[in-house]
Amino acid sequence: MKKSKHDKKYLSFVALERRVLFRCPEWRSLTLRAKVIYLYLKAHYQPLNNGQIQLHFSQLQDIPGFASKRGFYSGIRELEVSGWIVRVNGGGLYRNPNLYRLTGKFDEML
Repeated sequence: MKKSKHDKKYLSFVALERRVLFRCPEWRSLTLRAKVIYLYLKAHYQPLNNGQIQLHFSQLQDIPGFASKRGFYSGIRELEVSGWIVRVNGGGLYRNPNLYRLTGKFDEML
């Protein structure tokens, strides 16, 4: 059976505007968990959905370092405290999902 070009699985990638981000002192001060979470949030970013980005623990559960929810939430909290993201809508298990917005304040300084 012949495979068509539509059968290919495309890998998602995160378009980082500037590679200078990796030399930024604020980026270097983040833990590895926070960096992974930021990249996942950035992958879900679209110009029309900033402020409506959802990230669930189940999306990161199979990545080493995210076996427990404690690691996930500590990474989210670190990004919030350092100013990389803002929680727009607080949710929970039985309420609406948590919604995040990327601040973009570190993109301007680069």
